[in-house]
Amino acid sequence: MPKKQHMIKLLLPGIILLIMFHACKKTDIISDNPSLKLEFSNDSVIFDTVFTSLGSTTHQLMVYNTSGSRIKISSIKVISGESSPYRINVDGESGSGFKDIEIEGGDSLYIFVKVTIDPNDLSNPFVVEDEIQFLTNTNEQTVKLVSWGQNANYIVADTYVSGFPKFKIVADSLETVHWTNEKPYVIYGYALINSYGELIIDEGTKVYFHENSGLWAYSDGLLKVFGSIENPVYFQGDRLEGFYSDLPGQWDRIWLMEAMPGQNHEINNAIIQNGFIGLQVESFLRPAENLLKLHNVTVQNMKGMGLFSRVYNVEGENTVFANCGGYCIAVTGGGYYNFKQATIANYWSYSVRNTPAVYLNNYLLDTLEQPIPLPIDFTIGNSIIYGYNENEFLTEMVDGADSIYYLNHVNLRTTLNTDNQDYFNAIQKNKDPLFIDYRINDYRLDSLSPARKIGDQQIASKVPFDIVGTQRINAPDLGAYQFVPGQGGR
Repeated sequence: MPKKQHMIKLLLPGIILLIMFHACKKTDIISDNPSLKLEFSNDSVIFDTVFTSLGSTTHQLMVYNTSGSRIKISSIKVISGESSPYRINVDGESGSGFKDIEIEGGDSLYIFVKVTIDPNDLSNPFVVEDEIQFLTNTNEQTVKLVSWGQNANYIVADTYVSGFPKFKIVADSLETVHWTNEKPYVIYGYALINSYGELIIDEGTKVYFHENSGLWAYSDGLLKVFGSIENPVYFQGDRLEGFYSDLPGQWDRIWLMEAMPGQNHEINNAIIQNGFIGLQVESFLRPAENLLKLHNVTVQNMKGMGLFSRVYNVEGENTVFANCGGYCIAVTGGGYYNFKQATIANYWSYSVRNTPAVYLNNYLLDTLEQPIPLPIDFTIGNSIIYGYNENEFLTEMVDGADSIYYLNHVNLRTTLNTDNQDYFNAIQKNKDPLFIDYRINDYRLDSLSPARKIGDQQIASKVPFDIVGTQRINAPDLGAYQFVPGQGGR
């Protein structure tokens, strides 16, 4: 055999091996490029079948490497670790954490997520959350895990329209729906009453909202809340631990637009607490001609406002608006408002508050930030407006619209001159009403309160019983509560 040909025969296997080596080496290279990120089939894994599956169920999550490079996921773990009710299965192994999982470029990974919860254990929170954390090339990404911890009616938002929060329709057009007190309602997102739909909430019903969630009556929708003194309706956050019992800002708001023609929104004997805005009422498609009627309603511990209105009409009897980070009541864009026997008390202590407890204006701003005047008619009688600030009542009015406000028999903290009888009558100015204990939202009057026995009997005759059912016609007190001897004050 010629020498040259022999050398070729010797070199050829080596060249082939070298090519194979380089080919394998290229595909085995793991990219450490920090710009490479994973993609997921969902940003949340929601288990809405915990009850039907006797407390244990499994869902699937797909993890995608959409790059052309091989990557290594340094860590996949359930944040709460072994204490979590969630377990994950990766490559056939079950646990709460895994390391160094590789995915080829353009390939994907199956992760199976299992949750085990006893839905009849009343010590569970309503919503049980955790996260799967992925660490890849210094990039940290998470997927939420959400399931239900107690037996309740769960309302999970499933619809999104640009410009509005995500929602689920709970009362559709021409539909009347009752919420009863058999099981609590837990809202995840917004529960929506559609146009010409009606939601009726019965006495004793408890409605719990998850973070950033709320109840929304769209234009021409209708909300009726029929609590009783013995069994009020509660609206509050879904965290049940003691730490959260009076913590503001846990959920978003109750949002009411103009009600269907010929009907009024009504809330009777209800406690609305620990949210961002208690009640937001506004005209949306047309100026509201109907009312929101409040009777025996407490709105307290709101991070933003208790009642925020825009071009609306509200009547309130025996209402308490208390402890808000902004205004207890903010009336904007005019409208009609009549409050009798109200306690408006703002002793907010979580941060500095520069806003008054009650604010009124008679305009909206156009696109050039110029005021559009609108008529306002605001009356409040036999009431208390008090708090930490020197001035707890403020108005901002512009010319061009009828603007009437009248405070009649009111205990008021203010720096304003209250001698003008066009606006003020029988004002008890800057005298501490001596609530039993505003630190725990107890706004009953102490026996030494200057707000006792000075109410107008004509106003009191229209609201003859206080917020807890005590008769007040004879020698009526100011505010939502009539003093009862031995109730806890001096």
